[in-house]
Amino acid sequence: MSRHLAGWLLALSIVLFPSPAMACPAWSGERAERELAALDERLAGWDDAYYRRGESLVSDGVYDQARERLAAWQRCFPGALEGGAPDVARPSGPVRHPVAQTGLAKLADEAAVRHWLARRDDAWVQPKVDGVAVTLAYAQGRLARAISRGDGRHGQDWTPAARRIPAIPARLPEEIDAVLQGELHLRLAGHVQAEAGTAGARSAVAGLLARDALEAEAAGRIGLFVWDWPDGPAAMDERLEGLERLGFGEAVALTRPVETLEEVARWRERWYRGPLPFATDGVVLRQGRRPPGKEWWAEPPGWAAAWKHPPREVLAEVRGVEFRIGRTGRITPLLHLHPVALEGRTIRRVGLGSLARWRALDIRPGDQVVIALAGLTIPRLESVAWRAVERPALAPPAAEDYHALSCFRSRPGCEAQFLERLAWLGGPQGLDLPGVGPGTWHALVEAGLVTGLLDWLALDERALRRAHGIGEARARALVAAFAATRAAAFPRWLQALGAPPGVEAALPADWATLTGHGRRDWTALPGVGAERAEAQVDFFAHPEMQALARRLGEAGIDGFEP
Repeated sequence: MSRHLAGWLLALSIVLFPSPAMACPAWSGERAERELAALDERLAGWDDAYYRRGESLVSDGVYDQARERLAAWQRCFPGALEGGAPDVARPSGPVRHPVAQTGLAKLADEAAVRHWLARRDDAWVQPKVDGVAVTLAYAQGRLARAISRGDGRHGQDWTPAARRIPAIPARLPEEIDAVLQGELHLRLAGHVQAEAGTAGARSAVAGLLARDALEAEAAGRIGLFVWDWPDGPAAMDERLEGLERLGFGEAVALTRPVETLEEVARWRERWYRGPLPFATDGVVLRQGRRPPGKEWWAEPPGWAAAWKHPPREVLAEVRGVEFRIGRTGRITPLLHLHPVALEGRTIRRVGLGSLARWRALDIRPGDQVVIALAGLTIPRLESVAWRAVERPALAPPAAEDYHALSCFRSRPGCEAQFLERLAWLGGPQGLDLPGVGPGTWHALVEAGLVTGLLDWLALDERALRRAHGIGEARARALVAAFAATRAAAFPRWLQALGAPPGVEAALPADWATLTGHGRRDWTALPGVGAERAEAQVDFFAHPEMQALARRLGEAGIDGFEP
């Protein structure tokens, strides 16, 4: 079943099954022309790769969202695309289809499916196989021609390759003339769509068919799902019986009568989460009786429609880029997105993992990115779909300025890392201070009460009440929590201060002993290699750490006494 419809047909499907309204960008007319042209050019490139080379550079869902975005922008800026890049002509081919390949309109949601069913009393559902569409023409039971979908009216001659594919019968058991339409798909044993996704199945089939010579092993990896018999019997049950006799049982077994939305939803869920021999991207609803093939056109009919699987990816616009500095000095770029919905979640931000990755991708506000969910919960950047024409300058932090021993005090440029150090110190991996979270530390720093990592030890109730949001009762609770830390064990204080991993191998010991350890002493301990030994020596010798240890010793904290 074909991936794309012409742009105007997709715009029509948006009208019939509308998406949430999209706000118009605040662009000048000149910028609108440039932005629409850039998107149009990207769509043309995707079309060219798909139709000429059989490569899916983006998923159907992302492609459709991009087409929808272009249509929305055109409504916002009528005529802005006139000077834009022209569409790449969709290659059709020299061979005319005996019956047009129609394509499918897409039903947006359950309400659209219910509406479609309400006007029909002879509905059937089958998986929407994720492969490449083909027309097979038989004359007197012999395969005469195999034609690629092309533009639905004309396609490429695939007959030589088709004759080598075992799934395509060279001869039918009956000497009849027949036109069959279906999907050439990659055979996948026990494929579960919800877990494995498309697995590149469609591109793999397209790549095999594009070869100059289709080897026997490759041909055997291609299956055939016949989804219609345009000139077959008028009734669906009779067509299915005929297809069974002709040897196309795979499609027959997976074409089921339905009456209600609940039935359709059950089959859709079953085929999404259960094993099938091919990849799918939804289900197809078909009206049992439909016009004969001679009345078909290369456009979506009213008697068939697709209900896609929940999208695994979503297109999102970047509204800002934040560079977060963690406790150890690691810089993590964070993309702030205009909110998008994916698998029941609203996604507003996504991390890039490292500054190096951001530099490689060079993502700026206004860029369009593809987002998926890792493990069904964590947003993950998949790719950059296309870039905004206007690209604002960004100034990321200098990586060399931040490391495991930087920012023990609040000063310009150190605000973020210092707050992360405080959050770690008071968190469950540190002193586990009850009721003390990032918000508390932020208020204390904002009030100028905490400028060093241990300044909170000396705060009393009166001082604490100067911080925003801290009243009498809260101040009293904080003083009690802070005082309780004086009884915390030495190893817990080491964790709170951020001692490198491996220090536990040297315990029990006190600060003076650990400060005296050299690299050789550390590497002699189990689990401490050369790199960890270097980190331990640097940590205990650092002037800031020495000053913090002296302060804890003066406060009578166990293990830090001079």
